[in-house]
Amino acid sequence: MDAYKPPCAPVCKWRDCAALCAGLEAQPMTKIFPNASSHADAGISRELKTSAPKVGFVSLGCPKALVDSERIITQLRSEGYSIAPDYDGADVVVVNTCGFLDSAKRESLEAIGEAMAANGRVIVTGCFGVEENRIRDAYPGVLAVTGPHQYEQVVTAVHDAVPPLHDPFVDLVPPEGLHLTPRHYAYLKISEGCNNRCSFCIIPSLRGDLVSRPANHVMAEAERLVKAGVKELLVISQDTSAYGLDIKYAQSQWKGAPLAARFLDLTRALGDLGAWVRLHYVYPYPHVDDVIPLMAEGKILPYLDIPFQHASPNVLKAMRRPAHQEKTAERIRRWRDICPDLAIRSTFIVGFPGETEEDFAFLLQWLEEAKINRAGCFKYEAVAGAKANALPGAVPEEVKEERWHRFMEAQRKVSATLLAKKIGRTIDVIIDEVDEDGAAGRSRWDAPEIDGSVFLDGDHGVKPGDIVQAQVTQADEYDLEAERL
Repeated sequence: MDAYKPPCAPVCKWRDCAALCAGLEAQPMTKIFPNASSHADAGISRELKTSAPKVGFVSLGCPKALVDSERIITQLRSEGYSIAPDYDGADVVVVNTCGFLDSAKRESLEAIGEAMAANGRVIVTGCFGVEENRIRDAYPGVLAVTGPHQYEQVVTAVHDAVPPLHDPFVDLVPPEGLHLTPRHYAYLKISEGCNNRCSFCIIPSLRGDLVSRPANHVMAEAERLVKAGVKELLVISQDTSAYGLDIKYAQSQWKGAPLAARFLDLTRALGDLGAWVRLHYVYPYPHVDDVIPLMAEGKILPYLDIPFQHASPNVLKAMRRPAHQEKTAERIRRWRDICPDLAIRSTFIVGFPGETEEDFAFLLQWLEEAKINRAGCFKYEAVAGAKANALPGAVPEEVKEERWHRFMEAQRKVSATLLAKKIGRTIDVIIDEVDEDGAAGRSRWDAPEIDGSVFLDGDHGVKPGDIVQAQVTQADEYDLEAERL
């Protein structure tokens, strides 16, 4: 947990993880991407025709990009394509790239180069796709380059490279689509793009302005997922609490009644589905206060992922952060008065241009006062095209490094103190995996991949997706140990 995974960190530890998603035999990839699966692999035949065209898939980036990958492979799978377990067996390879940071762009170029070297027939899509000239300068042989969430263009490019088979037996896919996550949880994207213009971010230029999905479309997808066995819905977008603003909170019919495309209304409706509902990328606009009672009632998980990024008013102003209030810590206390079990995860940037030692000390003090349960931190990186690059007061790299370590040490102390208070409590645990050592899962306060775990040592009587009650016996800086009741 010491090493923070930034918003656009690679999702896959290896490249061709989608083979597992398609329900194929895992073979050597099990050890590299053990959790990928189809949410309905019982409904997908493993006896695919050898003549079916095969697509390799490389998925990089944040959960929002992961959803894009899922949609693309769902469409391809519905058209009779199979997903290749390695480069050699693929007729074409799709690389879904990340372009948020320069380091992510470099990794994307490396992934494209690896695919070109191993296969030679490569289609590039995703956030880095907006820099087509740079990609083609490095790899002029790529078959096509498309931008983010351009699903139809990607599918068309695959058609051009290797036409689909017209076989109704191969075309069938489960109604909830194919997913790269374990079958017991899934990401639910409610909008694309962002209207904010933070000075360090180029997401709007990559993914465009806010485009919200109709509420009934979101609910229909969520219901399909729950019916397929998903126990936890992770709600994501670039700005989740701005949902519906662009379509003026338009109503659509759901279950015979109008449902507004509004943050509170959608959250309440999702809470009626019976699954865990976890909210990510929530900017702290005033109306976020309204969802806290839903958490206290148990309708949705007592968890808010809020990208605060900093606490110093001077730095936040330079960042052009929306919905900033100087008394945020006081507001968090009011939330916890309503919902004492509320956990807050956030991300922070140190070394932003103009950040003084006083600004950083303010951040550390605020971190302790606000008692952020889970906090990630990364050192400011000058992203090409970001307005922050023109700001004065660049912070030396060695100062960024030193502040990063101080931040992480401060957060470790906060986290250890909060987790120690869980000892002796009975909590719900969703099981993620079981091996020879026992079971590992997560509490209501922990999102997959980015937060902590709950370990049930020696317990082999559960399976992934089970939600069990356990008593916490030990705690460290990030994780809990518990015994099932």
